[in-house]
Amino acid sequence: MGRYRPPAPKSSLYITREGYETLRAELDAIWKRRAGVTRALSAAAAEGDRSENAEYIYRKKELREIDRRIRYLQKRLPALKVVSEPPTDRERVYFGAWVTLEDETGREHHYRIVGPDEFDPARGWISMDAPLARALMKKTLDEEVSLETAAGMARYLIIDIRYGEPR
Repeated sequence: MGRYRPPAPKSSLYITREGYETLRAELDAIWKRRAGVTRALSAAAAEGDRSENAEYIYRKKELREIDRRIRYLQKRLPALKVVSEPPTDRERVYFGAWVTLEDETGREHHYRIVGPDEFDPARGWISMDAPLARALMKKTLDEEVSLETAAGMARYLIIDIRYGEPR
């Protein structure tokens, strides 16, 4: 059995100003963390036999993961397109919109459509590449959105569209 994994589908290159700043801060912080891990790795390597040195093995793995993330961020950040201005048509759902939906049971759901590098389900931020966000794009107030889910067909009514900060 091989280790081949097909490449991940290309994600959108859009990001909010806040998301871009967060990724820049992460890159700066990870470089500082890397310096500490490198010092710890050197100290562990100086202890002698590396084949049975758990500290050395752990630090090598940690350094490999840090370097992987640094490479990703260094390639991704220059390619991103920062969207800081709201669209001219604020009556439709576009990137950066705060959307309030009502499901069939009357419950309200609040989502913000953001780039794939900054989605956060706990905050209600969904990626613009997510099926729900794709279904919402270019829809207007009081429009119904249908979405096929694992549990069956879900229907939502758009009851609010805003740009900027949430209420």
